[in-house]
Amino acid sequence: MINVVEWTRLEPWRVARARTDRDETVIVKWSGPHAARTHTEEWRLRTEVAALRFLAEDLGVRVAPRVLADDLVAGHVVLEDLAPRTPLDGLLRRDGAGAHATRLAAFAHARGELGALTAGHASLYYRRRSTLGPVDPTADLLGHVGGLRTSGTPQADALGVPARGGVARELEAALDELADPGPFLVFSNGDPDINNVLVHESGLPGPRLIDFEFAGYRHALHDAAYLHVPGPAWMWVGASTSRFPLADAADSPASARTPAAKAAHPSRPEAPGSAALPDLGDIYRRALAAGVPEAEDEGRYGRGLVAACVAYALSRLTRLPVLDARPAGDDSRAQLVATMEATARTADTHRALPHLAGWCRHLAAALRRRWPDADIDVAALSPYTPRAR
Repeated sequence: MINVVEWTRLEPWRVARARTDRDETVIVKWSGPHAARTHTEEWRLRTEVAALRFLAEDLGVRVAPRVLADDLVAGHVVLEDLAPRTPLDGLLRRDGAGAHATRLAAFAHARGELGALTAGHASLYYRRRSTLGPVDPTADLLGHVGGLRTSGTPQADALGVPARGGVARELEAALDELADPGPFLVFSNGDPDINNVLVHESGLPGPRLIDFEFAGYRHALHDAAYLHVPGPAWMWVGASTSRFPLADAADSPASARTPAAKAAHPSRPEAPGSAALPDLGDIYRRALAAGVPEAEDEGRYGRGLVAACVAYALSRLTRLPVLDARPAGDDSRAQLVATMEATARTADTHRALPHLAGWCRHLAAALRRRWPDADIDVAALSPYTPRAR
């Protein structure tokens, strides 16, 4: 029994830091609506409880908070307080990525380690999760890939860049890869971006992953994709972009390289003592390979990674009508351009799925023509440049 005597809500989340009658602090989290609207409040809370107990109690893995108590009928759970850890995304916004290179590396390692430690244990997780209510492992596996397989890519058609010929064949192969991951089937919290990790601000990072409401088993490289293409909060995440050409000359408007375009998103000067960013994708890969040795296969890993990046980029492209309705200069437009170009560059780096790489570049060029305000030079962006909200 945990008796809470006082608490303070941690806005804007449905989370509070509470003090018990033993003068210990805990985190209380309760259910509520989610913008995605893909699952009920009850389903998400039961998934989080099952996921965290699976990691701590079934596998003995310390990468996330422990569940101390739960009342699923009342809709709340009591978790281990991970303080004084703090959200990594807040540190990046405040200080820039270079000031927290060590913590970024620890985050990438923790994500890969989660995959390595959970590979081969899907049946164990789903046995636990099924005791708390219905769950569909296939739905967990497919995620946004399922929608792409059923609805196609109407937004690409609307942009005048349909998937045909070699593009269509590579897209089908990419979606097949993600739907049948083989040894790359690992556990994920379902939202692998930097906003869902807590670290120590100084000293050893001690990363802990949070927010497991959408947890499940899926292709490992869905998680890796967020280290290569920008998630919803960021304009760019790559640590090195100058090695690759922006695009084919025909797809790269001259204005994308003008001083005015660069001024729209100036590179952030790094803080004193900042370190150069390591290759976060490689850190993830090496950590994953400890439990999924197939990750060492360059060809197989590259195809899976590019497939995941393409699937993510296309899921973001479904927002085209929403972005069309936003005012000129809204960062979300330029972010979509950057997402497409980052996907193409990832394909170039790994020498995988070249037709899809070219398609993504053509989609980026079409978006630049559609939105002149989004015609920015992504090569001028610093890693983890935040998107204005």
